[in-house]
Amino acid sequence: MVEIISIYNYVMRRILLIQGLIGLSLYDEIGQGYLNEIDLECYITDIIPTLAQVSNHLHPSFERFYVCTVVKKVFFFLDHLHTRRIRIKDIVSSGLLSQLLELRDSAKSRDLVVNETGNWFSMPAVLEVYENYLDLDRDHDGMLSKKELSQYGSGSLSPIFLDRAFEVCRTYNGEMDYKTFLDFYFAMEYRKTLSAMHYIFRILDINQQGYLTAQTLRYFFDGIEEGIKAVKTVK
Repeated sequence: MVEIISIYNYVMRRILLIQGLIGLSLYDEIGQGYLNEIDLECYITDIIPTLAQVSNHLHPSFERFYVCTVVKKVFFFLDHLHTRRIRIKDIVSSGLLSQLLELRDSAKSRDLVVNETGNWFSMPAVLEVYENYLDLDRDHDGMLSKKELSQYGSGSLSPIFLDRAFEVCRTYNGEMDYKTFLDFYFAMEYRKTLSAMHYIFRILDINQQGYLTAQTLRYFFDGIEEGIKAVKTVK
């Protein structure tokens, strides 16, 4: 009986992935097997009504933030070289599509727990990211200043690192919007991943040489040391 159930689950997962592959391909207007951010945004927006665990708990005003978070997360992990497009096959093989389509299960939606964040694309997981952003936005203008972002992670990031982050990342009048924050957040939360390493390397590579020198590392280390001294002085 166990083997039959396992085979059944395997077959159903394969069917789900094939359906997902076909669905994604419909948004590939050029027909080259790639999707850009806008393509993926359209796909996510269109399938939300079929994702019971999302649509049953999604307020219309939050939909664009949900879509934005999902799309940026997919691109962060699959487009770490910033080509601005990802292969449809990579989306399918990465397991990210499977996680997303798992949210179609309406039976699980009845047991949705606020703190359940196992699925990256569940409402609790996305809300956790968004609430982090809102907590940092002290003046409630929808943007993050360097001072506001400095409070991320209990304020452990050095001013030098933050200065570089704002130089490297896209900002608007010196402030970071939600989309830009998402890349920063994913890099900080998943530091051991290849995508996070690429992101952090871009910040550390102040001379854009493609490698880090001892002098560069010392520069950032001095910033950390100064931050530690400042904390001790306050105490």
